[in-house]
Amino acid sequence: SPPAAAEPRHASPAAPRRLREKLRTAARMAGPPAHTAPGSRQQVQGGEGRAEPATGAPSARETRAPFRFDYQRFRRSLRHPVRGRRPSEDPETRARRMKIKEMMKFAWDNYKQYALGKNELRPLTKNGHIGNMFGGLRGATVVDALDTLYIMELEEEFQEAKKWVEKSFDLNVNGEASLFEVNIRYIGGLLAAYYLTGEEVFKSKALELGEKLLPAFNTPTGIPRGVINLGRQDTRSLLSPCSGMSWSWGWASAGSSILAEFGTLHLEFLHLSELSGNPVFAEKASTSQLGVMNIRKVLNRVEKPQGLYPNFLSPVTGNWVQHHVSIGGLGDSFYEYLIKSWLMSDKKDSEAKKMYDDALEAIEKHLVKKSAGGLTYIAEWRGGILDHKMGHLACFSGGMIALGAEHAGEERKQHYMDLAAEITNTCHESYARSDTKLGPEAFRFDAGSEAMATRLSERYYILRPEVVESYMYMWRLTHDPKYRQWGWEVVKALEKHCRVEAGFSGIRDVYTTTPTHDNMQQSFFLAETLKYLYLLFCEDDVLSLDDWVFNTEAHPLPVNHTNFKA
Repeated sequence: SPPAAAEPRHASPAAPRRLREKLRTAARMAGPPAHTAPGSRQQVQGGEGRAEPATGAPSARETRAPFRFDYQRFRRSLRHPVRGRRPSEDPETRARRMKIKEMMKFAWDNYKQYALGKNELRPLTKNGHIGNMFGGLRGATVVDALDTLYIMELEEEFQEAKKWVEKSFDLNVNGEASLFEVNIRYIGGLLAAYYLTGEEVFKSKALELGEKLLPAFNTPTGIPRGVINLGRQDTRSLLSPCSGMSWSWGWASAGSSILAEFGTLHLEFLHLSELSGNPVFAEKASTSQLGVMNIRKVLNRVEKPQGLYPNFLSPVTGNWVQHHVSIGGLGDSFYEYLIKSWLMSDKKDSEAKKMYDDALEAIEKHLVKKSAGGLTYIAEWRGGILDHKMGHLACFSGGMIALGAEHAGEERKQHYMDLAAEITNTCHESYARSDTKLGPEAFRFDAGSEAMATRLSERYYILRPEVVESYMYMWRLTHDPKYRQWGWEVVKALEKHCRVEAGFSGIRDVYTTTPTHDNMQQSFFLAETLKYLYLLFCEDDVLSLDDWVFNTEAHPLPVNHTNFKA
């Protein structure tokens, strides 16, 4: 995740009228902001997004029939039960799945005991950590853990988490937040919890929080900036100098926006529109000047060097700021969301599929390399010069390429499945070659070293999920038993080296069998790492890939099999 933002060097100007109008509409659909008195602007009834019109001449949108998402129709559209049908299975597989469930319960119980309401648990010191990525929001671990608790049938723990969201999750905050992190963790977690359970509180919180992210798109190009102030987003505060402002990360090149950040909104924002009936979110994600569809317009217009997408783009000019290309950090989930947007659309979003296919072709042509020892890896590209390293974050790509291969022509399908297997094997080697059997933050292919960290600053492991994510996809798509075996090796290594008295902690050096701990139980450990390990030992119909796509925080969002307006 990006470091804390520096001073707001690039605060955006007051929102234009068109954005304010869209925000008014979003407010009507999502419900009133906190502390809105009955009748002051509108009164929402029944929690279903029904809004009374504001005083004054009603707009066309205000006079239309109220929108209601038909949850029961949605559930009937699913092709598999969410938790599967539980056929007979071998005892070893069940025992391994139950072990992973116990690890989740242990991680949650310690978070609840020592850090409930804080963002993450510090397991060595037995206290909570707030951090500076979430702009005053709290409970990141609660929201990240909701769907994992539900899928694992940890019913009591799920109810504890739900109760915290109902009673204590305050969205009336004012602080600097990462648009990317709030979207993938909070919006993604709330959306998934709603789709899995139908509980209205998760939908209403997701829509209210989503509205607070919209001003980030208020740039000359519509490409959002990376940092937003989560101050109250009603029509009066939009013009306040300390609310609804956005700026770029202080460390990002020349005030640029980051590919993996503005490219990782599409799945969540389309679902915000689906649930609210309000197109403003989808537009943010995708075709109007104000949306996520617009992001694609800008990217299709700008010239791609060698067909590649650099990591930094100016939200002012819409041009690349420097030519650094990475499938790891700064670039990773942009590519993931292209293929997943196509899958989520029930394979109707042909624009996303073409962008993915073209990008993967360029990546394979310019970045995919084979080491002297026969390991396939994806290098980084700096203005035409290759850096022969691969980050742990890039290890999601094996699973992504396999997922995309399923839908290629027969000849290309086998080619891409082979490539996915080779990359996943390389990432497994980065684990197998360490003393702890856990992988480093980055590993290199130079100076006679292969799949190992060569710098002290890259030897740590912070409970990351990307390698086991690829194991899960490769298992589901090939049923090669080695992927379950590799996943079980990770479980044993986590138990041996990361489990401490009060939770799980990252370690500072994977190349020593007596590592020191970093005192942080990351929220994504509960959202992603443990969920992917659990699913690896489940039957394929548990969160079936026919019905669900996982956002980049492993929150399951449904494939749009049909339209669910009531």
